[in-house]
Amino acid sequence: MKVVLSLSGGLDSTMLLMYYLAQGAEVHAYSFSYGQKHSIELKKVKNNIKYLNKLGYKVRHQIIDLKDVFSDSASSLHEGGEAIPEGHYAGENMKSTVVENRNVIFSSIIYGKALSWANKTNSNVIISLGIHAGDHTIYPDCTPESQQAAKHLFEISNWNSDRVTYEAPFVNIDKGEVLACGVMSMQTMKLTKAQQKHILANTHTCYNPDEKGRSCGKCGSCTERLEAFEKCHLKDPIKYQ
Repeated sequence: MKVVLSLSGGLDSTMLLMYYLAQGAEVHAYSFSYGQKHSIELKKVKNNIKYLNKLGYKVRHQIIDLKDVFSDSASSLHEGGEAIPEGHYAGENMKSTVVENRNVIFSSIIYGKALSWANKTNSNVIISLGIHAGDHTIYPDCTPESQQAAKHLFEISNWNSDRVTYEAPFVNIDKGEVLACGVMSMQTMKLTKAQQKHILANTHTCYNPDEKGRSCGKCGSCTERLEAFEKCHLKDPIKYQ
C-alpha cells in the first residue's frame, strides 16, 4: 500500500500516520510552512519521522514552503493575523482561526504528488488528511461535503485519476476517537508504552504556545486535545504552561 499524507505534526495527522503504518503502508508525508505564527509542530514532526525511520518504518518526509501562497491571509493563525482567541473549539470566535482554503490547497498538492508517484510506479496510491468531525463547525474545508467535492474535482481533472483514491478515515469521528484509533494502531505496530509516549509527546496542537514551546491549555485546540486524552483515560505527555 502506498499512501501520501498531509502531515502537520499535530495529533490528528500523526494518528493518521500511525493508522496507515499499522496497515504496512509505505508513506510519503508532506508538511507545509504557510506563514503560521510558530513552527513548533514542524520541528516535532521531524523528530517523529526520524524516530519512526529508526524503528524501520518507511516514511519519506518533505516540508513545502507555501508562505507566498498564504501571504495575504487574515487568519489569527497567520503571522500577520490578530491574536489567537481562547475558548472552546465550537465557539463563534474560533472562526478567526480559519486559514482561507488551506485544506483544499493541501489536498490538491498531495494529490499531484500521489498521481506522480502512481504514474512512475504504475501502481495505486491513496491520499489522506486527518480531518475529523470536531473540525466541521468551524472549518468548512474539513467537512465530508468538501472532501467529497475535492475528490470529484481531482478525478475529473486528471488523466489516470483512477490510480489515486482520496480517503478521510476520521472525517466522521471526534478527536477522542481519533486518538483512540491512533493508540490502537500503535499497539498493532507492537510499539511499547514508552515508544507510544515518545510519539505522542512529539505532536503539537496548541495555537498559542509560549517561547519555550509549551502549550497554553486555553485555546480551543488545546481544550479539544485535553478532552480527547481524558476521554481515552490517558495523560497528555506534552508540556503545558
